[in-house]
Amino acid sequence: MWERSLLLSAPGKVILHGEHAVVHGKVALAVALDLRTFLRLRPCGEGRVRVRLPGVGVVRSWETPRLQALRRGFAADFDESKSPSVEQLDTLKEFAGIAAGASAPESLATLAFLYMCLAISAKYGWTEEELTLINSWAFQGERVIHGNPSGVDNAVGTWGGALRYQSGKITPLKRVPMLKILLTNTKVPRSTKVLVAGAKQKILKFPAIMNPVLDSIDAISQECQSVLEAMPENPSPEYYPVLEELFDINQHHLNVIGAGHPSLDRLCRVTASHGLHSKLTGAGGGGCGITLLRPDTSPLTVEAAKRDLCACGFECWETNIGAPGVTLHSSSSLNAKVLHVLLES
Repeated sequence: MWERSLLLSAPGKVILHGEHAVVHGKVALAVALDLRTFLRLRPCGEGRVRVRLPGVGVVRSWETPRLQALRRGFAADFDESKSPSVEQLDTLKEFAGIAAGASAPESLATLAFLYMCLAISAKYGWTEEELTLINSWAFQGERVIHGNPSGVDNAVGTWGGALRYQSGKITPLKRVPMLKILLTNTKVPRSTKVLVAGAKQKILKFPAIMNPVLDSIDAISQECQSVLEAMPENPSPEYYPVLEELFDINQHHLNVIGAGHPSLDRLCRVTASHGLHSKLTGAGGGGCGITLLRPDTSPLTVEAAKRDLCACGFECWETNIGAPGVTLHSSSSLNAKVLHVLLES
């Protein structure tokens, strides 16, 4: 058990380029988003392990001896290189009172927490310096929740910056710049599974038309990678028009594939009226979009764009991409508002 409080954070993630095409073996670029999830770990002298996850409404606690007995009861050891077994997950569900087919976020979050708590404390203790190990265990958490994840989310959360993903191979990009963006949630729900299946059907129906579109999206991802890797050594303003054009071209391609939505079209029109360039991020069909902000973009322009987006019923955040990965903080380094929330929890 640790002997002092720890304050940590990990970034969110957006897909910069390569949505849908990545399913068909093309390159995708994922970037760390400086909207962070914070974690406070502190000793508890009550002989209990407590977890509070306000984002999904989880407040649970268990007696430490019961958790230790549960850990000893597993026939197979925990292993960061293997998926959680059905038997392990079933045992944890029964222990936590989670129904067999439960898929609500609070149930999955509780299940992932229990698995990670037992697995890591049983084998390693806390080793924040070992990023590879952090990534491996974060991937196990993804497996508990998603079953068969790509590994992109945990890799971006661990290393930050940007990474290239193609056919299961994840390669972190070196020395990527921090770029300012607007992240906008259209609040239109969508099913990633349905959208991916629809795009696949269109590709099968019109292969001679759609395969060149996939090739073009792949080329966009690779061109963007080249620009991002060149920017730190030569931070020329000439790169930004290129990045903006890549946004525009890719957004049109994603509409052709079938990932568009009227809400996303409206988002692009609103930001274009302020001289800004946007594209969807992720599966499309609603969901979120990202808008590139040049370093010389006027704060008045940004605020006007945010105001107009919110007037559409959207939710909007000004943030950065290319953010640091998992980070151990001192209390003095944290924003006062964030620190207040963490210390009150």
